[in-house]
Amino acid sequence: MFETKFAIVLRDDLASWQALNVTAFLTSGVVAQSPGVIGEPYRDRAGHLYNALSVQPIIVLAADAATMAAIHRRALERGVTASLYIEEMFSTGHDAANRAAFAGFGPEDARVVGIGLRAEKRIVDRITKGASMHP
Repeated sequence: MFETKFAIVLRDDLASWQALNVTAFLTSGVVAQSPGVIGEPYRDRAGHLYNALSVQPIIVLAADAATMAAIHRRALERGVTASLYIEEMFSTGHDAANRAAFAGFGPEDARVVGIGLRAEKRIVDRITKGASMHP
């Protein structure tokens, strides 16, 4: 049905609150890059209006730290723009501090806890190889 796949991959050792927080942040980044993924607003029978949601399913996967690093590397090698969340961002309190923490690391030493991407299905499948459905 969809030519693309929208995937979030989380490191498998995150606390529940961290996994939910990272998922929300990564999803917002992918949506900002691909505004067409958002559909029309919802309206209930009483006429109340609600926010629009993603038009396609978002798959949430889990992987260990080594696989996360490989997924990050494969996304870069394939030129897929991704949303990335690193461990150090848990200790910051706002966007500017997140950016400063993020800027201190490169692909070789970033401790990636989450990555979000949307691209053609087979490319996402190749990039996320080794990850499994999040429990």
